[in-house]
Amino acid sequence: MTAQAPAPAPSGTGCTECLEHGGWWWHLRRCVECGHVGCCDSSPAQHASGHARETGHAVAASFEPGEEWFWDYAASEYSDPVPLAPPRWRPEDQACPGPEGSVPPDWRRRLHR
Repeated sequence: MTAQAPAPAPSGTGCTECLEHGGWWWHLRRCVECGHVGCCDSSPAQHASGHARETGHAVAASFEPGEEWFWDYAASEYSDPVPLAPPRWRPEDQACPGPEGSVPPDWRRRLHR
């Protein structure tokens, strides 16, 4: 990835690991290095930060509609934005938390704070 080239397209519209293993998420993050979509640190499985630790891909963008921020997991601080290949966010009509049908009724109690 060069400074002019956009980061890769997202891996999908939901957390890759949650979809593969039957989990659920609160909010989504998108790796700017490879496009991996993972769940946020408030989500039960925290797949986005796990992806950053496992791969060394430190910077992720919010994948939530309208959120423009980028986060550097290694530095634990906001990061400068980089161009991203579309789509910029998950579909606005997609359930949050999600995926629809997998979220337990007591999901608020299960969030990490």
